[in-house]
Amino acid sequence: MQYLSTRGQAPVLDFEDVLLAGLASDGGLYLPETWPRFSAAQFRAMQGLPYSEIAARVFEPFVEGWIEPDELAAMTAQTYAVFDHPAVVPMVQTGDNDWLLELFHGPTFAFKDVALQLLGRLFDRALERRGARITIVGATSGDTGSAAIAGCAGRSNMDVYILYPQGRVSEVQRRQMTTVDAANVHCIAVEGTFDDCQAMVKAMFNDAPFRRRINLAAVNSINWARVMAQTAYYVASAVRLGAPDREIAYCVPSANFGACFAGYVAKAMGLPISRFVVATNTNDILHRFLESGSYRPTGVVPTLSPSMDIQISSNFERLLFEVHGRDGDKTGRLMARLAQSGGFEAEPEAHQRAKTMMASHRLDDDGIRAEIARMHGQCGITVDPHTACGTAAARAVG
Repeated sequence: MQYLSTRGQAPVLDFEDVLLAGLASDGGLYLPETWPRFSAAQFRAMQGLPYSEIAARVFEPFVEGWIEPDELAAMTAQTYAVFDHPAVVPMVQTGDNDWLLELFHGPTFAFKDVALQLLGRLFDRALERRGARITIVGATSGDTGSAAIAGCAGRSNMDVYILYPQGRVSEVQRRQMTTVDAANVHCIAVEGTFDDCQAMVKAMFNDAPFRRRINLAAVNSINWARVMAQTAYYVASAVRLGAPDREIAYCVPSANFGACFAGYVAKAMGLPISRFVVATNTNDILHRFLESGSYRPTGVVPTLSPSMDIQISSNFERLLFEVHGRDGDKTGRLMARLAQSGGFEAEPEAHQRAKTMMASHRLDDDGIRAEIARMHGQCGITVDPHTACGTAAARAVG
């Protein structure tokens, strides 16, 4: 499998190079040259399999030629053995046709564990092959940082630096990040927002001499391997519910758009997903884009769902590339316009393609409080504020 940049000006790379590069040399994000397609029979064959085996089958075409299937299966089995539920990502029914996919059974209770427990092992394999050492720098609104540290702490071939906005992450997640007793882990509190942290990380990746000097690598979802890893839970949940002989819709609490784009990948691979509902909080850049076709970030507003307090959604560039016909020049021009003038308008046809696949909904803090109370009263389930954005959106959009 070969990978190209969303901006069309970077060299085509193989999986290992993409894993270690993170960001493309032209500032774009990597995606496969073509989407692998699974047949209905291949999806049916996954029904009843353990999650780790489904994950290995989903990942196999993306890493073909880099790791043998048996070694990949052993890696996924080891990765997901640390989760505290035998199903890894179990589901709970909340209505006649409504289910919650539980992504909190990893070491840090964040959904990012699903990808970051794998990423540390992928890095290890690549670095052992090369006899190399990397410096990981990441930005977090809370969940990425703690999950990245849990996946990479104590590994001898990497140093980890995590930037987080001071006073804007939950106290639990701050402690998860800052109390780890591992010599290779370093947490830095930044006076500012998550977008400020992310801008610094992107600036480091865009400084080619600096990047080469410290052998910089990414754990944020700009790294294709993060998105690839999340694709598996769409496939696993869909086949449990009857796919490929039944269409499934997904409502996804969204900020950096990595989780939702992973669903898009599953759909591109042939999984029968009827549509996505993009759930946002008051920081509703994705909702506004899907409504209007205009992408213009505003200031970040602190909310009860801090991991969604983002205005510049990194993975949205991948969707732009797809809905603009995989035209790297067009995507590059739009991203340059964002950097230079603070926003852009998508082509009408591209906006319509996005709207055909995706609906959206916005929930403010009062709505979050009401939704938590409603879910507890009607279902006996206490959901967190981010999940509340999702369950409210699913109900509102229908």
